[in-house]
Amino acid sequence: MAEEEKSKGNAAFSSGDYATAINHFTEAINLSPTNHVLYSNRSAAYASLHRYKKALSDAKKTIELKPDWSKGYSRLGAAYIGLSQFKDATDAYTKGLEIDPNNETLKSGLADASSRPRASNPFVDAFQGPEMWTKLTADPGTRVYLQQDDFVKTMQEIQKNSNNLNLYMKDKRVMQALGVLLNVKLSGGGGEDTEMKEADDDDDDSLRKEPEVEMEMESMEELSEEEKEKKERKEKALKEKEEGNCAYKKKDFERAIEHYRKAMELDDEDISYLTNRAAVYLEMGKFEECIEDCDKAVERGRELRSDFKMIARALTRKGSALVKMAKCPKDFEPAIETFQKALTEHRNPDTLKKLNDAEKAKKELEQQEYFDPKIAEEEREKGNGFFKEQKYPEAVKHYSEAIKRNPNDVRAYSNRAACYTKLGALPEGLKDAEKCIELDSSFTKGYSRKGAIQFFMKEYEKAMETYQEGLKHDPKNQELLDDVKRCVEQINKMNRGDLTPEELKERQAKAMQDPEVQNILSDPVMRQVLVDFQENPKAAQEHMKNPMVMDKIQKLVSAGIVQVR
Repeated sequence: MAEEEKSKGNAAFSSGDYATAINHFTEAINLSPTNHVLYSNRSAAYASLHRYKKALSDAKKTIELKPDWSKGYSRLGAAYIGLSQFKDATDAYTKGLEIDPNNETLKSGLADASSRPRASNPFVDAFQGPEMWTKLTADPGTRVYLQQDDFVKTMQEIQKNSNNLNLYMKDKRVMQALGVLLNVKLSGGGGEDTEMKEADDDDDDSLRKEPEVEMEMESMEELSEEEKEKKERKEKALKEKEEGNCAYKKKDFERAIEHYRKAMELDDEDISYLTNRAAVYLEMGKFEECIEDCDKAVERGRELRSDFKMIARALTRKGSALVKMAKCPKDFEPAIETFQKALTEHRNPDTLKKLNDAEKAKKELEQQEYFDPKIAEEEREKGNGFFKEQKYPEAVKHYSEAIKRNPNDVRAYSNRAACYTKLGALPEGLKDAEKCIELDSSFTKGYSRKGAIQFFMKEYEKAMETYQEGLKHDPKNQELLDDVKRCVEQINKMNRGDLTPEELKERQAKAMQDPEVQNILSDPVMRQVLVDFQENPKAAQEHMKNPMVMDKIQKLVSAGIVQVR
């Protein structure tokens, strides 16, 4: 049952329904509280909803249950990044790599965590991003410094490693540059008060705020005619972008494209105009134009050293266009590669989902191309020949090929289940038998295969339920009727206690691995019921009137945990 809830959770997660995924993983955890994979999966779902504290708690639980499992540290690192605890994230990824040095996910996570600032520091942040050079060029006071090689090298070193800022605090040029970048007006002498005004925030996909009138007038006085014109052009470009965004929301795509084109003509240093126009082309089904704009955005973004998130956005958009154009499995390869590149720039849940969807679509197309019922039947017949010769591994090989050629043929699954049973590979056989029933619920041979495997596993109650389910579809099936009788005989034998000490011990050990039995025995109410059955006959009679209690007692009796004398 826990496995079933886990499968439902995985399906919900893959479809982007993270809240439903969390519910299913929680149910699975309730049924199997020591399964580390369930906590790991729920941690990923919480992280996708930006509930990083809960993601962190589950990640820690994953590691507690399975400290030598590298994925636990990947979950831990992702949660810490979401909480902006980058040092802890770095430590988590490092520990994971000690366990699995070649794990690409951990390597990517470590690189991401290491590149993040440890704490928000406006003095450090001012030197980050391509806009630093634009601001320094626009200011008359710092423009001349850019002609000095040692100053440019100093600024590059600060950009590369923010800790280097402390080494150059005494350099007046660096301090003047800091004032420009922070929009801070610094007085000339040392020891005098410093007057500061906050700069307006800038965001890739939103309009810049209008500056205060006093600041605007003061700034314009200091700028040359060329710089004033450049600033005005940027402001006009942002207004065009806003108009384009409004048109896009109204599905007026041609007008949106025209506004983004004008914005690009006014300002070629903001790649968001390109990525936004690419989004319009994607919506219109003009995939070639979308890809062209995305490529331009990436190339220009590299030149400008734009925010890595903007580069990732362009790559993701290109990948989406490539997916739309894909007609065969090979067509998905460039899309998958593009999504992977985007994730190395910025690990975004939406991009990761698109990557998973593309890989799934590629696999489905490959299966469709490989589909050939005629060859499948030939392979199945070859498998039957080897089965009759008791060459079961060879038979499995041919049945597997038959399934690849025709995944909907229940007979191939049924025959392979029989092979696995002969080879003692009972879990694999059970999986094939269940697949038979999933594909065709009226295929009685599937119930016969599944019940036989459960019988061999000494799960007689489950086997009998399986046989009875098959009889609903074919009430006169003699094979199923005989199998039910065999199960009844074994169950009665166990209930009478006609088992050797070794058989009883084996049966009880197997039962204790059953999550349902574990839940019954850990229930305080059921523990008191069991005590009452031994010590308080009157209370026991009252319990027997409760059908839910008696179902649980019967489960314990069938499992050999409780014996009736």
